[in-house]
Amino acid sequence: QLQLVESGGGLVQPGGSLRLSCAASGFTLDYYGIGWFRQAPGKEREGVSCISVSDSSSYYADSVKGRFTISRDNAKNTVYLQMDSLKPEDTGVYYCAVPTARTSAKAICITPGGMDYWGKGTLVTVSS
Repeated sequence: QLQLVESGGGLVQPGGSLRLSCAASGFTLDYYGIGWFRQAPGKEREGVSCISVSDSSSYYADSVKGRFTISRDNAKNTVYLQMDSLKPEDTGVYYCAVPTARTSAKAICITPGGMDYWGKGTLVTVSS
């Protein structure tokens, strides 16, 4: 059974850092593109950072560019999201998701409705 499990969320002060992990089971993650999405209270789910399988290119939303870094460890079947210089507006539930279609990193991020598999999310709270 294909499963994605996020971890690493928590409470952090503004300016702090967190590293989120998305561990996959039931399938080999390096055959798929993957995206990190977040949903703040009262807002729609948005793509934060995504990586394609075809050329390993990555995409970042403007709001996180220069602060977040996506990476994958195929040996561990895990994708990470390093989040630095966190801001209160980064608060939300963070999800990882996988499309079965091969598509660009940007396409993954801008079409959350196109994802086929989702994790249950991990909560990130940035507050002093």
